[in-house]
Amino acid sequence: MSSVSVPSADRTVRDQTGSRAGETGVSGGRRVNEALKTFDVAIVGGGMVGASLALALSGTGLAVLLIEGVAPDSDAQPSFDDRTTALGNASRRILQSIGAWDAIAPYAAAIRTIHVSDAGRFGFARLRAEEQGVEAFGYVAANRVIGRALWSKLRDAPGIEIRVPVRTERVELAPDLARLDLVHGDGTPERVSARLVVAADGAHSAVRAAAGIGARVEDYGQVAVVANVAADRPHDGTAFERFTSSGPLAVLPLHDGSYTVVWALTPQRAAEMLALDAASFLRELQGRFGWRAGRFVRMGRRASYPLKLTRAEHTVAQRAVLIGNAAQALHPVAGQGFNLGLRDAAMLAEILVDAREDVGAAEPLARFAEWRQTDRRGVISFTDGLVKLFGDTRPGMSFVRNLGLLLFDLTPPAKSALARVSLGFGGPSPRLARGLSLR
Repeated sequence: MSSVSVPSADRTVRDQTGSRAGETGVSGGRRVNEALKTFDVAIVGGGMVGASLALALSGTGLAVLLIEGVAPDSDAQPSFDDRTTALGNASRRILQSIGAWDAIAPYAAAIRTIHVSDAGRFGFARLRAEEQGVEAFGYVAANRVIGRALWSKLRDAPGIEIRVPVRTERVELAPDLARLDLVHGDGTPERVSARLVVAADGAHSAVRAAAGIGARVEDYGQVAVVANVAADRPHDGTAFERFTSSGPLAVLPLHDGSYTVVWALTPQRAAEMLALDAASFLRELQGRFGWRAGRFVRMGRRASYPLKLTRAEHTVAQRAVLIGNAAQALHPVAGQGFNLGLRDAAMLAEILVDAREDVGAAEPLARFAEWRQTDRRGVISFTDGLVKLFGDTRPGMSFVRNLGLLLFDLTPPAKSALARVSLGFGGPSPRLARGLSLR
């Protein structure tokens, strides 16, 4: 037996015999029915990936429990803060398929051009969506907007029972079932069982630890400083990725005409930048980024977080599966983390719906691990390679990068290959990513 503690509205479920049980759970201070319930799937973590999986499974006939430790509308909810996410076209289709995109679209900025450059060098690469035959490469939206859209759908989603705010205190993975000990916000205990536990509880996944799955962590020695900034002219749908001597600098368009900045810096330099007043920060940013977006004139709140690559040694175990940051947490360069995690969720939903009888059996879990392996490894290698290539300070490497960007800008096949990154790096494409239903 393993114990875990994880930060994390109710409908009908099955009892241990498989019959239907009445609606129970917690609403405010109401006590939970003490009878042990068995769900098909228990998702630990209601962030963007976990909530998306729950919606994908809604209405499929599976009994699903979603466990989250922090109320989605709370200021303390780390998954739905003011940070932004770049959504690839496959992610847009998945969100559309599960009914969340319409609420996100009005607050999402289309990326129609991608501009990549190496600071201090002449070479750059520019990709235009129209040249690749698509309306946009992707869309940028605030995590708060994405979270609100997902949870507004979840509250009325059939087949989904929600526990929030609830802490998962213990997870026991046995050959027949997984058992979870929960503690509600008012201190009320509850024990449930499930045929499958899904770890969607982030890079420091306690469920991953309970499953006995190790993780390799590589510290990039960088801290991401994030802020929203306004320029003296509105953007034209261009996303910038600029590689500087201190780390990658992404400047992404927002729906209101401003930009979000994600700047990877050494810890010391990040602390210095966070300590500056707004005018000094904008001056430093302008000096590093240049004038392609115009003059930066004002900014919002700044935040920061350390940058590490976390890779789970396996993505499945007895009665357990890892998705999203619990399986892999990436450097934000190229904006692939959530897109990869969302494809995890979409493929897992597809496999579980097809499995039907015992969603936690070894065969469907092995299929998930195999089908996601190529995409997962490809994205990890791509993002990790970019960080190390543009961070290489050896003599001659700057010239090599400059030449590479120049050649890339002149080579249509290379541009087309990069434009397809948002579709994944191989392996089966989830049906939801192709706009197909699971029901």
